[in-house]
Amino acid sequence: MKQRADLKFHHSGVSVPNLAASIAWYRDMLGFEVDQTMRIDAIPAEVAMLKRGPLRVELFEVKGAAALPERRRDPQTDPHTHGNKHVAFAVEDVDTIAAELTERGADIVFVGRMPFGTFVFIRDNAGNLVEFVQQPDLWAAGARA
Repeated sequence: MKQRADLKFHHSGVSVPNLAASIAWYRDMLGFEVDQTMRIDAIPAEVAMLKRGPLRVELFEVKGAAALPERRRDPQTDPHTHGNKHVAFAVEDVDTIAAELTERGADIVFVGRMPFGTFVFIRDNAGNLVEFVQQPDLWAAGARA
């Protein structure tokens, strides 16, 4: 069998109603900075690629786009609709990030402590779900991302 090409995660794309407001939210809440902005005439959309270390989030503002339906704003009802569900980030400790995000005014949706893992969901300023998954082994000595 032919060897498969090596893959590394590049970015997640998120549609938002107000690009400037979402850039500010991702900056203030999560520490992302604008890496580049562009216009994609074929959509048409105003786009910002945000970056924090190796992480990237691409924000799209499309005039007249449909609002995010209420069922897509809840991590327990969203899987009932096909498509991408949320962007997720690994954290060393869920309680620490939940406390930080609460202090910054985040819309905390759900904290899960399940046999398979611990996580917290928040909503961004446009209602899109963002998950933080407790993965302490990524911070252990010699760990590779």
